[in-house]
Amino acid sequence: MYESMDERLFRDAMGKFATGVTVVVTELNGEIFAATVNAFMSVSLNPMLILISLNKTSQTLNKIKQRGLFTVNVLNKDQINISNHFASKKKSTKEIEFDFLDGMPVIPNTLAQIICTVSSEYEEGDHVLIVGKVTNLQIFEGEPLIFLEGGYRTLKEKPGQA
Repeated sequence: MYESMDERLFRDAMGKFATGVTVVVTELNGEIFAATVNAFMSVSLNPMLILISLNKTSQTLNKIKQRGLFTVNVLNKDQINISNHFASKKKSTKEIEFDFLDGMPVIPNTLAQIICTVSSEYEEGDHVLIVGKVTNLQIFEGEPLIFLEGGYRTLKEKPGQA
């Protein structure tokens, strides 16, 4: 049955797609800026490119545009507190301890830490899509933090390989 489309219905429909959870981080003039992002995907293997989507009003987006560098940190199932912290409007990076990879801040104990230079950006609706060229990365073992229907989930079993 057809229902009229509104923002809530759209959000509910998008919430049916399970995603991983990342925190995007940049540093500018010695200050670290970060935001929780679940709109993240690989774009290309050759060259290695990824895409993130940030709200136009995001302070982190503004700093990424200024610096031209950012990291994507793929959170593990035990990092809900990190996700919530950087999803907050009143977030601060001062309470969080960071490691550094190639001089860029990364979140410790994540599943992956990916360093990118801004390759291109596209303003669409109320968000900006940033394509990042991967310059370095590290991966670690663990289970991912999943976001589905407005809440966090973890994997219960691993289905057969694709």
